[in-house]
Order: sequence, then C-alpha cells, then structure tokens
Amino acid sequence: MAKPNKILAKRIRSLKEHLREENPLLVEVVGFFEQMDRIGYRTGFLDTDESFADNISWWPLVSILGTFSAGKSTFINSYLGVALQKTGNQAVDDKFTVITYSRENEVRTLPGIALDADPRFPFYQISEEIEKVSAGEGGRIDSYLQLKTCPSERIKGKILIDSPGFDADEQRNTILRLTDHIIGLSDLVLVFFDARHPEPGAMQDTLEHLVRRTIERNDANKFVFILNQIDTTAKEDNLEEVMAAWQKAIVQTGLSAGTFYAIFDENSMVPIEDDAVRERYFRRRNHDLAEIEARIDQVGVERSYRIIGALENTTNQIEQHWVPRLQEALRRWRRRVLWSDLAVFGTLAAAVGVVGFVQGWWQRLDLQAMLAQFDPVADWWKVLLAVAVVVGLVWLHALLRKWNANAVARSLQKAGVNPAVIKAFRKNTRFRHFLFRRRPVGWGRGARRRLARIRQATDRLVQELNNRFANPSGEQTEPLRDDSARG
Repeated sequence: MAKPNKILAKRIRSLKEHLREENPLLVEVVGFFEQMDRIGYRTGFLDTDESFADNISWWPLVSILGTFSAGKSTFINSYLGVALQKTGNQAVDDKFTVITYSRENEVRTLPGIALDADPRFPFYQISEEIEKVSAGEGGRIDSYLQLKTCPSERIKGKILIDSPGFDADEQRNTILRLTDHIIGLSDLVLVFFDARHPEPGAMQDTLEHLVRRTIERNDANKFVFILNQIDTTAKEDNLEEVMAAWQKAIVQTGLSAGTFYAIFDENSMVPIEDDAVRERYFRRRNHDLAEIEARIDQVGVERSYRIIGALENTTNQIEQHWVPRLQEALRRWRRRVLWSDLAVFGTLAAAVGVVGFVQGWWQRLDLQAMLAQFDPVADWWKVLLAVAVVVGLVWLHALLRKWNANAVARSLQKAGVNPAVIKAFRKNTRFRHFLFRRRPVGWGRGARRRLARIRQATDRLVQELNNRFANPSGEQTEPLRDDSARG
C-alpha cells in the first residue's frame, strides 16, 4: 500500500499539532484528507510527496486586490495599526505580500521562497505554477512574493495578502495567475477602486479580471467592493452620484453578488470645509469601515466552513470528474493500441505469409515431422530463436502501448486536463497493468464507499459548526460522533 513519504508525513503531523490548539475540529478534517490521499496514491492521482490537504489554505485568508494608488496599503496600515506597507500615489510595491502575525516587535521581510517552501502558507510550491505560465520565471519567485511578519494582534490567527495593482504591464500573466490562485483560496476578497478615477475606462482591467469572473463562482459573496478615497468627492458633494456611476459600471459586467462600501483614510483625507458635509461623509465612512473590519474579523468562522466545503468538493472532483475523464482517456488509449497492434502485427504476418508463399515454405511445411525430429538439445538455437521472436513481439507491443500513451497524454495536456488525471493515466498505462482492465488502478467499490463516508461526515462537521454559531431551538446539543477519520 502506497504511503506518504516521510517529509509529507512530518508536514501533516505538524499541521495537526497546530490545529489541535487553534481549531480541534479541523484536526478531524485533516484525517479525512489523509483518507483521500491513500485513494490518490493507489489511483495515481497523487505522488507520495503530495497531499490533497496541500491544495487549500488552513489559515483564515483575506486578500486585498485592486488598482495601483487605490489605497490598499493605507487601509492595511490603518487596520493593523502598524506602518507596515509603503504608501504613495505611484506603484510602491510590485510583489504579492503575505502578512502574518509574529510575537516579535520587529517587522521582518522575508523572501518569496519562505512561502514557496512552506505548506502552511497559500503559495506553497507556487513556483511550479509560475513556471507553467511563464517559462523560466519559476526560479524568480522572490520577484513576485514576499512574507512580512507583524506584531499586530488584529492579524493573529489569520493571513492578509496585499497584491500589486492590476494595471501593471510587466509580468502581467504571472500576476494574474497568482491573483486567480489567491482568490480561490481566500475566505474574503477586498477589491479596492479609486474614487478619483471611478469611471468604467479606468476600471476596465480590474473589472475584466475580477468582477466578471465572480459571475461563474459559487462563492461570489466573499467579494467586497470598496470605493476608497471618497473624501475627494466632498468638494462637489457628489458622493451619491459617484457611487451610483461606480456601482453601475460593476453591475453592467453581470455581477449579481458582493457587497459595496465607500471609505477614506482620516489621516490622509483632503480638508472638508462644510461641517454638515464633513459629518455626513464621516458617518458613511465609519459605518462602512466598521462593517468591513467586522467581515475581516469573522473570517476564522468562514475558514472552517470553507475547508469542510473543500473536503466535500475534492471527493466530488475525484468521483465525478477525474475518474470519468481518466476512464475516457484509457478507452481512447486502448482503441489506439488495438489498432496499432492490428496494423503492425497484421503487416508482419502478411509479410511473412507472402515471403513464405514465394519461397514455397508452406508447401514444404510438415509440422508433425518437424516435431517428431525436434531435439531441444541439438536444436537449441531454434529454441532461442523462438524465444527471441516472442520477446521481440512483446517488446514491440510494449513500445506501441507507450507510444500511444504519450500521444494521448499530450492531447490531455493540450486540452488543459488536470495534471492529477494525467499522472493517473500514466500509471494505468504502465506495461505491468492489463490492457483490458475493467476499472482504473486503485479504483473500485471500496474507494467509492470511502468517498461516500467522507461526504456523509462533512454534513456532520457542518452541523457541529452550526451548533457553535446557531441554535434555533435553544436546546443543548451534543456533537455527533464519527470515528471514521481516525487511524
């Protein structure tokens, strides 16, 4: 039975130890991921140094996105109460900055490899993804990422990610790929716009890569759209008109979810002479800012639901998408192998038949007499010749299997099929596996039953979470027990 290698096993133990103190419920979830890992090893969807648990962020994650000079860094500094990020009207930071808590009073900045090599953070092994987007860029991970530690209690137990602006021209494809990656992992996505440039033309790039894509997401409610620096509209006192135009530009992209806020930074605001206008702007800003900060503070709760949802989604992904795609690829491969065998071996047989007819072999062939006169000792060369012919035919068949497997694998890569499916396909097409297997290697009733039990367990885990935060009856409830993740 395939097992995780020692390095991976150590990582999983470390993750459990951390979660045991911080959120014991998620320790059980890790156990279910380990069960799915065993299925992944048997089927070939995973290598023994991989885990399905590596594909999610185990820490509450808030990503902050938007255009340059939209006030992202100023907001972060204000929220943390620490002058952590540089601020300014120009592009002051062209890297993704992962911000996490540290007990040290000193702020530290660490290179991108600190994230790429640590599975606890959301950019684990992201250099491989960068390499897929831009060949040669995977080795320049420090050009795209950095880690900053911060002593602010407000970030304790969560991670913030500050992104470079979307109107950057250089390294564009890689930045967008990394952005898609963190959006998928985030519990909350804050998208900042600049009230000084709220018109659709200035927002076009951000709308294209952030807003339009939320339409297809089932977690679009995690997006919060923030019009920042609204104090610049106070002179004309046209906040409502600017907000309306901004919201219209977003809604026209087809957005049907997400929340809209308007804020400004008190320390860098423009002077507002009219006291009534000033009071109204501050009232709006204080209300919206309080709601934004409340959303950030509750991402720990949303994180637990997200991870349990990821557990169920992974079981569905395996059974409903990966296995059927693998089976279809194997059917294509078998057909190709059979036709190749028929063409090659049929051609060889026809050639031997024609030569035999021309040379008159078949007229002189007397199998009964040949067997009667055959002496294995004296005719040892004939035995070796026969063995060599059989070995040669088997080798040729193996060569055809491999050639067709490579051709199908290349077509899967071009079609954008998940690499896990391609790895499993490679495992199933190895020569030691029977060509006409009814099911993929490692897949059967047992695997389906285990995935079904995991899906059932996710319902129980969600109920336990609900019991913590909601109890309409007001009665004392005991959490349901399930030992299927143990061992």
